[in-house]
Parts: sequence; structure tokens; C-alpha cells
Amino acid sequence: MTFSLFMQYLTNAISLGSLYALIAIGYTMVYGILRLINFAHGEIFMMSLYFAFYGVTLFTLPWYIAFILSIILTSILGMMIERAAYKPLRESPRITIMVSAIGASFFVQNLAIVLFGGRPSTFPNIGAFTDVIKIGSVSLQKLTLIIPITTLILLSGLVTLINKTKTGMAMRAVSKDYETAKLMGVNVNKTITITFGIGSILAAIGGIMWGAKFPAIIPTTGVMPGLKCFIAAVVGGIGNVTGAVIGGFILGVGEVMLVAYLPSLTGYRDAFAFILLIIILLFKPTGIMGEKIAEKV
Repeated sequence: MTFSLFMQYLTNAISLGSLYALIAIGYTMVYGILRLINFAHGEIFMMSLYFAFYGVTLFTLPWYIAFILSIILTSILGMMIERAAYKPLRESPRITIMVSAIGASFFVQNLAIVLFGGRPSTFPNIGAFTDVIKIGSVSLQKLTLIIPITTLILLSGLVTLINKTKTGMAMRAVSKDYETAKLMGVNVNKTITITFGIGSILAAIGGIMWGAKFPAIIPTTGVMPGLKCFIAAVVGGIGNVTGAVIGGFILGVGEVMLVAYLPSLTGYRDAFAFILLIIILLFKPTGIMGEKIAEKV
């Protein structure tokens, strides 16, 4: 393999890993506070694609306006799901909340089938994303560079929010001890809703960039990326934002390099994520940066 071809694969791997990382952060934020997996996260990701798609094609909005509206609507959707499926069960057993989360996932997916139909749609071609540029002997879509830069900017903003603001302090307090935070005057319900909103914003931004990179949209579009990003969060240490980013990069780079060096295994590309998950669970169940958390009884 030539150096230029290796760099081509590497940049694509970093781009894909950045996408996984961005979406995985949403999983890990919710788990970090509620100790539950938001199984509807992949469907929230999928809905952002449809919001952006119809904003550009049906309402003929400029793409940047459509994308902003998609992010806002996706955030509202995420907070609505939290209010409808999670808030009423706040004091219920963990298994009850998990079943509700799975139900929310299937509900949103089937709602999308009813609203948008089962036929594939094609995400709008945005020249600002898909134009090709050359760096030396390497040809890249602009999107390949935009994705990791966007991920790093959002990660920096999120870390600042968590560590430097009152909202972030409330998030950290709730994640450490839900009951004590409530006794200390933290508005737990508001904090959880904000967390879902932020996670949904990240899913929306990831979804829009996913649509620009992989243009086919169907109501089940969010299933496999959702599973992979959940795996990325587990690999990195679910509940740890930095760990989610590391897990996303490991998954993205591993997938692309598997295809690059072992093209005969291209058909098993998706299986790589699940094999990686099994290995991590066998040898480091808490993930790369995860910590053991005592389960409350």
C-alpha cells in the first residue's frame, strides 16, 4: 500500500471515528447521569436526517437554515421522549425504565415509517460538504475534514460546560448521587432534561454529517449507527465523555483499516464492532476509561 493510499484510508477512518464519537457522547451523557441506556438515541439521530431532508427538499429552505432547524427540532424531540418515557418512571426499578427505553425506540422508528414511508430518500447534496479538495497526493471531500474538526470543537465546548458552568456542576452532582443532589437543592428533573437535550443536539449534528457522508435515508437508518455508537461508548467506558470519544475513534479506525488491509473481510465490517465489544467485556468490562460503580439496592 502506497503512502498516499494509506493517508486516504487514515483520513476516512478518523472522519468515521469522529462521527461515532459524536453520537456516542449522547449515550454516555445519559448513562452518566441516569445509569440507563437511551435506546431511542439511534432513532433521534435518524429523525434529525428527516428534519434536515424535508427542510431542504419540501420547504426549500437554505441548507444551513434547514440544518439549524433540524438540530433544534431534534433537541426538542429528545426532551419530549425523556418527559414521556423516562420521567414518569424516575423512581421505578431499573428494568422498568429499560423496557420503556426500548419501547420508545420502537415507537419513534415505526412513527417514522408511518410519516415518511419505507422507501429510501436521498439526503441533499451540499457542495460545501461534498466538494473534493487535494492535499498533496490525497483527494478528500471537505466533509472528511469538517467532521473531526466539528467533533473536537463540540467536545471542547461540552467539557467546558460540564466543568465550568452551574449546569455542568448540577450534571456532575446528579451523576455522583441522585438523592443527595436533590437534597442539596439541585433541580434534578431540569438537569436530566437538559442532558437529553444536549445529547440530542450532538446526535442531530452527527446525523446531518452522516447524511452528507452516506446519503441514503430510511426509518431504520439509525439502528446500526446507534448500536455501533453504543458499543463505542462501552469500549471507551460508558459514562465517561472522553472514553466515548476514544471508543468512537477506535471503532472507526478499526473498521476502515480492516477493509483496507483485509478486503476479503469487507462483508464482516459491521461484525468488527461486536467482536471488539466481546473482547472488551471479557478483559475490561468497565471499558478503557470506565470506573467500577457500586449498584444501589
